[in-house]
Amino acid sequence: MIGLGIESSCDETSIGVVEDGRIIRSLKIYSQIDAHAVYKGVVPEIASRAHLEKINSILESALLEANIELTELSYVAVASNPGLMGSLMIGAMLARCIGLVHGTPIVPCDHLEAHIAAVRLNNPSKADDSSKVSKGKDKLDINGEELNFPYLGLLLSGGNSSLYIHHGWKKLEKIGDTLDDALGEAFDKAASILKLPYPGGPHVEAQANQYLQRVQGNQKDLKVNLLPRLMAGAKADDLSFSFSGLKTALLYLVRDNPNLDTDRIAFEFQESCFDHVIRNIKKACKLTGISTVVAGGGVLANSTLRKKLDNLHESDNLRIIYPQSKLLCTDNGAMIGCLGYHLYSEGYVEGLDFRVSPKRFINNTMSEIK
Repeated sequence: MIGLGIESSCDETSIGVVEDGRIIRSLKIYSQIDAHAVYKGVVPEIASRAHLEKINSILESALLEANIELTELSYVAVASNPGLMGSLMIGAMLARCIGLVHGTPIVPCDHLEAHIAAVRLNNPSKADDSSKVSKGKDKLDINGEELNFPYLGLLLSGGNSSLYIHHGWKKLEKIGDTLDDALGEAFDKAASILKLPYPGGPHVEAQANQYLQRVQGNQKDLKVNLLPRLMAGAKADDLSFSFSGLKTALLYLVRDNPNLDTDRIAFEFQESCFDHVIRNIKKACKLTGISTVVAGGGVLANSTLRKKLDNLHESDNLRIIYPQSKLLCTDNGAMIGCLGYHLYSEGYVEGLDFRVSPKRFINNTMSEIK
């Protein structure tokens, strides 16, 4: 079964052609980073215009690489929520056009659930490889025989920092969410304070790595002394994320100490953020009794975070799964096509009048899973 996945929720225009929800036949992504960098954040009007300008050529390129015609598709999946409304509408209109002209079934997909589904895709650079599972000691059965529901879903991106129990397709139960900034957003703001380029994540990590190389593992220098430990006093059943206080502390620290080492500050900021994430994962596993965690979202491209997640396998005997390919951590059409396959297989198909929404989980409410 071959499906098309359309992703246009924010600042990447992407189309993927996926076979059997697993094999990536083609994946094309147009990133708008350069267009938004001057503003140090995504400008919705610029984003939607860029999607409109690029989406048809991206579609043509993806079909050409996959060596397939639109008439051969079993379904067309499209990100319908959440995201920027104008951007979502561009992808939705393309899906509607394909459905109208060719009679192709349309499968609207929750962008957040698609990030969690992305681990079921093969690594696009290695056809025989799948996803990273606990330092590669186990293999993820991409047919789902090993990755059984329920499991925990961890989403870390520019707009979301959340924990879920994934009970089944379209059945996500939110158990932890951000109280303010998302983690990716916090990295962008930190980079702005430190006068680093946009997007912030890669540049903050690069500065932190420079500090690590310089101190060469000296444990005294690896402690977080200048910035606070996030939500250190939170209750055992509180799985909330909060990063705005750290951003404010960073702002005051830089303002009052202009001669501080930027590399060290970047290291401490990143360590404080990831310490918060790891603590919440451990708490969620203890509270739910679930030891498998599937992680997704753009922040998972951070190599330091990947290492910390791998270490949980050794220290806490947890199974942490995330896309081995950093490309699949970004917003991409392949993850939409993957989720679309599983939803289509279970009969989730909608007509041309399907909804798009900036809201999360318009079809995945708590009432549906209780």
